Amino acid sequence: MAQIHDSMVNPRIEDLLSKVDSKFTLVSLAAQRARQINAYFNQLGEGIGSNVPPQVTSVARKPLSIAFEEISADKIVPVRIEVDELAVEQADAAAE
Repeated sequence: MAQIHDSMVNPRIEDLLSKVDSKFTLVSLAAQRARQINAYFNQLGEGIGSNVPPQVTSVARKPLSIAFEEISADKIVPVRIEVDELAVEQADAAAE
């Protein structure tokens, strides 16, 4: 008897893509958040507390899996920066 298996990625990629406007946005958002989660776990013993902890309860051990779960739960959302705003930020950074 054939069994139906879940995909390797949970939550499903199709569900995650419905939360963002493109695959590139999904990859960029998840990678950035996974780096933040990894930094949080690395600084736990030091007591610094400068990084945001994971926003969902997860049994996953990998930061990228936790980031995907956060995106699926709408805890992490992409924010678009308009070109004009980016130019102002770059000009301010160059002035300093």
